[in-house]
Amino acid sequence: MNALAPALLNPRRIALVGASADPTRLTARAQVYLRRHGFDGALYPVNPRAETVLGERAYPTLADVPGPVDLAYLLLGTEHVEGAIADVAAKGIPVAAILADGFAEAGPEGQARQARLLATARAAGVRILGPNSMGLINLNARTACSVNAALEAESLPAGRLALVSQSGSMLGAIMARGAARGLGFSHLISTGNEADLTASEIAGLLVDDPQVDAILLFLEAIRRADLLAEAARRAHAAGKPIIAFKLGRSSFGAELANSHTGALAGSDAAADAFFRANGIARVTMIEALLEAPALFIGRKPLAAPKRAVSVMTTTGGGGAMAVDALGVAGIETRAPDAVAVEGLKAAGLPHHGRMIDVTLAGTRADKVKAALSALSADPHTDLALSVIGSSAQFRPADAVAGILGAAQAGLGKPVAAFLVPQADVSLRMLGEAGIPAFRTPESCADAIRAFLDWQAPRAVPEAPAVAHALPARPDEADARRLFGALGLETGIAVMATPEAVPEGLRYPVALKILSPDLAHKTEVGGVALNIADAAALKLAAREMLARVAARAPDATITGFLVQPMAKGLAEAILGFRRDPESGPVVLVGAGGVMAELHRDTALRCAPVGLEEARAMIAEVKGLKPLAGWRGLPKGDLEALAAAIVAVARLAAVQEVSEAEINPLIVHAEGQGVTVADAWVVRG
Repeated sequence: MNALAPALLNPRRIALVGASADPTRLTARAQVYLRRHGFDGALYPVNPRAETVLGERAYPTLADVPGPVDLAYLLLGTEHVEGAIADVAAKGIPVAAILADGFAEAGPEGQARQARLLATARAAGVRILGPNSMGLINLNARTACSVNAALEAESLPAGRLALVSQSGSMLGAIMARGAARGLGFSHLISTGNEADLTASEIAGLLVDDPQVDAILLFLEAIRRADLLAEAARRAHAAGKPIIAFKLGRSSFGAELANSHTGALAGSDAAADAFFRANGIARVTMIEALLEAPALFIGRKPLAAPKRAVSVMTTTGGGGAMAVDALGVAGIETRAPDAVAVEGLKAAGLPHHGRMIDVTLAGTRADKVKAALSALSADPHTDLALSVIGSSAQFRPADAVAGILGAAQAGLGKPVAAFLVPQADVSLRMLGEAGIPAFRTPESCADAIRAFLDWQAPRAVPEAPAVAHALPARPDEADARRLFGALGLETGIAVMATPEAVPEGLRYPVALKILSPDLAHKTEVGGVALNIADAAALKLAAREMLARVAARAPDATITGFLVQPMAKGLAEAILGFRRDPESGPVVLVGAGGVMAELHRDTALRCAPVGLEEARAMIAEVKGLKPLAGWRGLPKGDLEALAAAIVAVARLAAVQEVSEAEINPLIVHAEGQGVTVADAWVVRG
């Protein structure tokens, strides 16, 4: 195990710097909670104004603490933290957790303060948890080194789920919600601003911990995507699922993530692509973050999910809610096939329709077990779901007995339950048995959707180097040359002035202004089409130069680009972006001026291979006609897939932050594609 892991995950000698002797103060909580919940290691309160703190000997400085220390929790005001880190370094303490805020999230002054703090720590080999960290909890070791008020609880159930949260307050909220349904945690760690230690790196440590079966992440931003990808791949090999809940699905959420922790937020679509590529399951509801692990633990991603489930219910309305929520999530509730029907008939149960309503028979354990066994035999579904009505609340033992029996029978397919009433005892019984149990139809659908979307980490294709020099301020001609180096050659000519018309052009042609400042040329009159001959080209160039100079007087003009007119079956957009969180991504969508409006796109981590590129094309509704939909002529989808692979190779060109081809004209099958417009941005 990594040498950092014992000090961070299971510290036995803890210094509480700034510990208060007043038990009502926030800075006293860590000591109170550590002792209340049974920590039997060494505690060293550091307080220069007290000989004892809450009944334990205090020390005036860290230097006065005898012997080595695993972890220092700094409970000091922001202005005192930098000096304390120097003391931590001098003492040789490997890890310091910092409670105070006022660092990267607090603007330029806070960012500078955090940078100084980190420089001091790194020079001495000290690792920092935080700032803005509510600490860490190891429930199996009874180490509650945190100020989170949820630790006021008299007892904390230990378990085998680990949670890493960038939000300190959510640490306690998730722990409390889990305890209410019998779910225990091994570790709960608050990473705060992640000046040094990130959720990504800590997830990697938890993969190697034998007390951990699954790792849950509450993320506001992805930092150190490389470390998270590595952790996820090792977790997959170890059979330990990583399940993430990430904020930032809306622009407002991304903005808050930035202001809260000083993160640089990337796009949510890129985060989705990153999770999928690296075998991380993503839920979108906080309830599902708690409820999903039982569905994942002990299982591998399905190689070919049917995206269909079987549903049996004791309540028609409750079952319909589940079916509806699943349908919204893109999961079909399927009527039983012939094999399942025979099993249901043999048990004397209903067997018609998309949802099997067993009504009062659902209160009998033998009938529930028989129904779930029959439905699990259906080869066309991925999961059997039991929806339970009032009996879950008033007769919990009877209500869940059949589900427990079916799950223990080893049916070869997950069995789960949605409890319609507020049924805490039933939820706890199912949770303690490791059976996925859901409190709402929406969280039920979200967890099942996440399970069916879950994939093994993909094999990352090679990204060979691209031998091409890009100017400091590239225009479209420079972008075309770059794409040409990637294998997307386009027959273009460049005119330095309106009079410098090249020989041998194939008319009619399109003319465009060249400028590193103009990404959208049509908006300033910088595009002219269907120019018939050389004389018309000279005139069009003169007029264009005058228009652009009037509409964009500050733009640097570097010349004109000329290319033959081209017409195909459809237009696509191809884009590349170096996402600040997730790294390089490639996008394909229906192209042209409406691309931004329709948002009909598919996105993957770059680079990609041909199979992945083909799958991207299949996801874009606007490109489906090119597959010969309803007898329409087929487009050259293989050439489009090759173009996606080519653009994705920009992952190896570090100076490129963004690039785009829009539109890319797709011709008939076997006739290739044509780059109609291109753009590149240096990082």
